Amino acid sequence: KLEFTDDANFKTKVNYSYAAVQIPTDIYKGSTVILNELNWTQALEDVFIENRKEDPSLLWQVFGSATGVTRYYPATPWRAPNKIDLYDVRRRPWYIQGASSPKDMVIIVDVSGSVSGLTLKLMKTSVYEMLDTLSDDDYVNVASFNEKAKPVSCFKHLVQANIRNKKVFKEDVQGMVAKGTTDYKAGFEYAFDQLQNSNITRANCNKMIMMFTDGGEDRVQDVFEKYNWPNKTVRVFTFSVGQHNYDVTPLQWMACANKGYYFEIPSIGAIRINTQEYLDVLGRPMVLAGNRAKQVQWTNVYQDALGLGLVVTGTLPVFNLTEDSSDRKNQLILGVMGIDVALNDIKKLTPRYNLGANGYVFAIDLNGYVLLHPNLQPQVSRGIINFREPVTLDFLDAELEDENKEEIRRSMIDGNDGQRFIKTLIKSLDEQYIDEVFRTYTWRGGKTDLTFSILANHKRCHPNPREYCKDLDLSDNNTEFLENFIALMEKVTPDSKQCDNFLLHNLILDTGITQQLVERVWKDQDLNTYSLLAVFAATDGGITRVFPNKAADDWEEEPEPFNASFYRRSLDNKGYIFKPPYRDSECQQGANNTIGILVSTAVELSIGGKTLKPAVVGVKLDLEAWAEKFKVLASNRTDRDQLGGDPVFLPQDLICVLIDDGGFLVLSNQEDHWYQVGKFFSEVDANLMSALYNNSFYARKESYDFQSVCAPEAQSNTGAAPRGVFVPTVADLLNLAWWTSAAAPRAPIPRHCAGAEDVTADSMEARETSCIMKQTQYYFSTVNATYNAIIDCGNCSRLFHAQRLANTNLLFVVADKPLCTPPRDPNQCELVDRPRYRKGPHICFDYNATVRGGSGEGSGRGAAHGEGSRAPGDPGGGLSHGVTSWGDGVSWGCAVFWGGRAMG
Repeated sequence: KLEFTDDANFKTKVNYSYAAVQIPTDIYKGSTVILNELNWTQALEDVFIENRKEDPSLLWQVFGSATGVTRYYPATPWRAPNKIDLYDVRRRPWYIQGASSPKDMVIIVDVSGSVSGLTLKLMKTSVYEMLDTLSDDDYVNVASFNEKAKPVSCFKHLVQANIRNKKVFKEDVQGMVAKGTTDYKAGFEYAFDQLQNSNITRANCNKMIMMFTDGGEDRVQDVFEKYNWPNKTVRVFTFSVGQHNYDVTPLQWMACANKGYYFEIPSIGAIRINTQEYLDVLGRPMVLAGNRAKQVQWTNVYQDALGLGLVVTGTLPVFNLTEDSSDRKNQLILGVMGIDVALNDIKKLTPRYNLGANGYVFAIDLNGYVLLHPNLQPQVSRGIINFREPVTLDFLDAELEDENKEEIRRSMIDGNDGQRFIKTLIKSLDEQYIDEVFRTYTWRGGKTDLTFSILANHKRCHPNPREYCKDLDLSDNNTEFLENFIALMEKVTPDSKQCDNFLLHNLILDTGITQQLVERVWKDQDLNTYSLLAVFAATDGGITRVFPNKAADDWEEEPEPFNASFYRRSLDNKGYIFKPPYRDSECQQGANNTIGILVSTAVELSIGGKTLKPAVVGVKLDLEAWAEKFKVLASNRTDRDQLGGDPVFLPQDLICVLIDDGGFLVLSNQEDHWYQVGKFFSEVDANLMSALYNNSFYARKESYDFQSVCAPEAQSNTGAAPRGVFVPTVADLLNLAWWTSAAAPRAPIPRHCAGAEDVTADSMEARETSCIMKQTQYYFSTVNATYNAIIDCGNCSRLFHAQRLANTNLLFVVADKPLCTPPRDPNQCELVDRPRYRKGPHICFDYNATVRGGSGEGSGRGAAHGEGSRAPGDPGGGLSHGVTSWGDGVSWGCAVFWGGRAMG
């Protein structure tokens, strides 16, 4: 039995003396092919071990065989999921990319009446699995055909086979319905027209048609002669699906006559294997190309199946170079070799702390997807990522898109060098705010498939856990990190090559400066006089110092300044940045007097004509005390004439609020607003927020978060549902629920009530899935003037006055209280005095002299004889005009008489 030891590099237990093997679940492990594969790949073990001796930094070394066998080094127990293990190396992103050149593929599906039932279900599943064999370098379209051919989705031409497009195909394929008769000519003509369309972006490499059918007699030779012969540039692969007695000879002929292959899918167990074996055929030109095809390719970012986290993989195809008896070269690809590189290891090589808090390094591939970017943050920790799919995030989706960034992206893909100084919009770290800033982008191309770029921005101590030295054990726990740091400093000198001198010197310098700030300034101040909970300083060197100690113990902001939203926003904006806390009335926070409003500003130094911002300083205002102060200020006698009213008024008649640049409530003079501080203002007063937006105090930016998580959608029995984009109407703008969902797309900062139960990762995985979420952030427009306006509320109007506060991110708003009362329910006591016209039943049976007590013969509803029945309100007992004669024994609308007894 192998023994495994924990390894920090691999984040799991490994054994460096052996390689391990994984075989897919649906492959028989005792077959001759598999046994032969295990035998000859055994020699790779020595190669893997030798490679690690030459380069100890190597991570997983993997060989994926065309037969499905995976041999990886070092050995580690296979991470089998709780459900069925569907891992097959031939469906991994790195294998698909390395085993063949890019593809233009058109999938056509026979939906004639003969394929209904199980056969159609097998076809849908086959298309689903076929799409999984495509990578982002491929282009695809899917169409169904009977007498005519039509696309199954909204795509009218070939589209990139990325995750989002494939998801659309998979959803729409489920809506295919079998009807009509088969016409192969219609299907193939549609497919060839798609492949010959040169007006669209496509792979321009391997071209192929995949046809799924239950069988037929037509060989459509005339179509092939017209579109594909004699050069045969398009391969045709045919799939006979289901169990039937049709002649498959025409299908075999179509494939062989067009450099393709014929496959049979009689049952669901044959789908996965037969929908991926076409890759062997596509690999033949690579084998015959020899050394020209042996080029290392780098994959997109994806989740490692063995627990390494996000990785990129360098791949190289492995060919069979043997020759047969007639000296002909072998045309088989044996598999793909891969070497993993962890994304975190690449990040460590970038000058993260030399570029400032708002500077960063990013890299994109030829598809425009980011390899490195601070906004590349897929939901890995919550188990959301599907390890079968790459993590793809376009550069224009990672940032707020504009024309300048489109040009930068194009230049980087083309491999050019460049630099550009632009004005752009950025999101804050907590995704609640938008800032308009200046940025300098500098990029350099190269001979690889990746292009790198650098973006530069124009008495308790919290040192952040940066990697100051190589042997320093990092920890999120502040005390533990300090202990590790001090222990290491006793062993090495500051000038040791093990340490980053730049980071270390800045840390020591900032520690001393902030300590003097405490001793010479903060210590002599009475914070209670100004209703302050704390004062603080955060530095570029990684120090966050908070005073007094009690406030430091309760400090909830990010200890790493570069990861703190207040720090980065203060560097990007002039003046004072107010950040309100989040108050939830259900939590009743604030009992410990630690809830406060954060106010911060950057420290500016001018050296040699250049402005530097080495630190951010600020205070934490006591929310309760400042709310009371604000109420007192608002209650002072004000010039009511500005609002067109009587100068003698009650202060509670006016709403006085401070709103920040993101539209969140900071302070209010209304007591019922105090527990809503930190909420988006439309949750407090939707009409007033709508008026501020309509009068251009705020602009808004809509974007999409492609890395979000959502609750799983309820399964529908109606098949594929139409998709649409919701456009808010005026009514939506005044609706509380819409504002809440638009302005707060997700809670960016965890805010928990005391005693709340944590949700486990398992339950989160069960309830949530990856999704795309639309976000809307608000920010100040260019309007800076004082503004008076009237809000039309429908059945009333309100006056308001708004003005930006200089040198802050605040807007001061004074407004009438809403006078419009919601519709009141009608008073029932008043309504009964004004009865509305009505008619009752036409006839009433309430008395008959012959009725006997108990359950006798004459009992029942109504009467046994006609006399005694009367119209309601008719004391004479006569019939009303609405009752027919008794001749047929029926009184319409009342009762049926039979055998002298009233029948209901």
